[in-house]
Amino acid sequence: MDFSFTEEQEMLRTSARDFLGKECPKTKVRELEADERGYHPQTWHKMAELGWMGLVIPSEYGGTGGQFMDLVLLLEEMGRNILPSPFFSTVALCSLPILEFGSKGQKEEFLPKVAKGEIILALALTESSATYEASEIRLRATPKGEEYILEGTKLFVNDANVANYLLVATRTGDRENPEEGITLFLVDATSRGIKVEVIPTTAPDKQCQVNFDKVTVSQQNILGEVNQGWEIVEFILQKATILKCAEIIGASQAVLEMSNSYAKERVQFGRPIGSFQAIQHKLADMLIEVDGAKYLVYEAAWKISQGRPSILEVSMAKAKACEVHQRACLDGIQIHGALGFSQDHDIGLYFRRVKAAEFALGDADFHRERIASELGL
Repeated sequence: MDFSFTEEQEMLRTSARDFLGKECPKTKVRELEADERGYHPQTWHKMAELGWMGLVIPSEYGGTGGQFMDLVLLLEEMGRNILPSPFFSTVALCSLPILEFGSKGQKEEFLPKVAKGEIILALALTESSATYEASEIRLRATPKGEEYILEGTKLFVNDANVANYLLVATRTGDRENPEEGITLFLVDATSRGIKVEVIPTTAPDKQCQVNFDKVTVSQQNILGEVNQGWEIVEFILQKATILKCAEIIGASQAVLEMSNSYAKERVQFGRPIGSFQAIQHKLADMLIEVDGAKYLVYEAAWKISQGRPSILEVSMAKAKACEVHQRACLDGIQIHGALGFSQDHDIGLYFRRVKAAEFALGDADFHRERIASELGL
């Protein structure tokens, strides 16, 4: 394994950090928490001009044909800055499976628009159980001529409130193996019968409840094959999970650096608090944990980039990243003392997103179950 980055990748990291620091300071992050859209359209279009939406989309569809590791680095920088944006929903959750499983017509229709920042996509996967199991997908798609009728409800659909299209996981077959009856549809979010409602969250991020009341969808909008959609869901659960891990690790790194800087500057009892052993050991543990999680993420991402995805490595990375991020935030707040509990301090922004990041694409317990399964238990 080679975790070194090319000169182009280092330039991408630097330019992304500079851009996000300028375009989305923490004051803007706070403003967008209260914004009904949850993102800034002008920043979104600037990101598209930089080529970020089309980073891994081939040039024939208007992208730059970059590598998966490029996307990992970009998401790490977005996490470092906790960028409020539908980028993850559009690119990680939806455009990657369209690129992998879409028909030629679907690729030509959607990917150039994604690359230009003209459309926003959202994945409608989980339902009332909020788990990532095929047996829990109950939204029904019933065939009617050359169309399907969608009936049911999806929960925790990130960015559905601003999405132009929804990638919807539906039940089209009742078989002994629940994974064999799943079909994915690309659905126009303005279709008659779709109702979107934002769910209030602690983060606050834009997670939505989406109701489908006799929504008509053409069979031409099926992504992949009928009843074979779980393969696509597993593809999403691997690639998007690692990209979410990269985002989490970027945020954890920012919390570590913020806490380390504060420990050097804050004077108590006539000396910087970083000179006290208790603070030193806490920061040392944070560094060990964050770097350890980072290299688990890089290992899994490297395997995916080499065409060797592994459920085991992906789940190890997500389980570790979730817990490291939470501990880093809690330790960082303790190091900051009473200031850490203030709404005005930046560390609070990261802490409010701990749970949202933890449960996205499966929490630590969900991934431990997958690890146990890979171990044959």
